Amino acid sequence: MSETPTYTRAAHISDIPDDGTFGVEIDGEPVCLIRTGGEVFALRDVCSHAEVPLSEGEIYDHTVECWLHGSCFDVRTGQPTGPPATEPVAVYPVKIEGDDVYVSLTAEKES
Repeated sequence: MSETPTYTRAAHISDIPDDGTFGVEIDGEPVCLIRTGGEVFALRDVCSHAEVPLSEGEIYDHTVECWLHGSCFDVRTGQPTGPPATEPVAVYPVKIEGDDVYVSLTAEKES
């Protein structure tokens, strides 16, 4: 039996630019919020290749590109889509209530 996920308010929707990112910290965990295609996604804000913030990267389609070496990740799955990264980054469930964005660090993201 799985426990009910705990969601924490992470940001106001206006904090996240369209086709952009916004870095936050939730319970000591760096989180990259991404708004693209009318949706909001949350990833661990650390590139799995170079350990730099993904929130400083570029967004196109459903991809975030790390600013340092160009590693690319699918924001829906966390899977690398371009080298040099070979390991995925954690993806967290997001819910929107009114104009607030909530993220769960305790729940598994449903694909």
